[in-house]
Amino acid sequence: MPSTKISELKNDIEELSKFINLTTRPKVKEILSLEVRKIETEIIKLKELSKEVQSGVPSKAQSSVGSRCYDVKLTNYAWDQSDKFVKLFVTLKNVQSLEAVQIFCKFSARSVELRVNGLDNRNYFLVINNLLNDIDETKSHWKVKTDMVIVYLSKSQSIDWKHLTLSDQKLKDAQKKDMDDMNSNEDPSQGLMNLMKKMYTEGDDDMKRTIAKAWCEGREKGREHFRVDNLIK
Repeated sequence: MPSTKISELKNDIEELSKFINLTTRPKVKEILSLEVRKIETEIIKLKELSKEVQSGVPSKAQSSVGSRCYDVKLTNYAWDQSDKFVKLFVTLKNVQSLEAVQIFCKFSARSVELRVNGLDNRNYFLVINNLLNDIDETKSHWKVKTDMVIVYLSKSQSIDWKHLTLSDQKLKDAQKKDMDDMNSNEDPSQGLMNLMKKMYTEGDDDMKRTIAKAWCEGREKGREHFRVDNLIK
């Protein structure tokens, strides 16, 4: 019975994957991907249950099937590149102990999603959108090492990636522009004023308090042009 159910669920995943590739709406893709992940988790549980029935003795992994798993977003990773690949290095202790079906990646031309299910009752996921350049989905893959998953993003073109994502590039360009504007200004203090004004306007509450404090201290020392009033004009 479990094997028949697993086959049906795999067919469901294939059908959903076709719809994911056909749709162009991000929200629809997200909903369909979520349903795929639910089915994949159900398949894992059914496989564990089947093993338990066959052996009669639940293993450590099998005994935890009934435990609730929590989604954990991965934000720490390293990346490197070669002529053909951009490589992502994701550290997860004991990840090599999982079955192959519990670790998988989904690729699109400009995104990658890594899922690691059922590791110490946690489902880890890493999603990177807006990659700097296109990748070849068919040649991209992943490998599991000791305490690490390495994701290989196949470059569509053998060019050097200065950044991993378009967002990283835009942030760097914006920072460079701010510095260039400050350096090209005939009055260095005015350039600094403009930069600090931008930081004050776009910063959070802590940033605003820090800059306001600096302005107040500067005013006390007779530097009248360093005033908080000037930042909100």
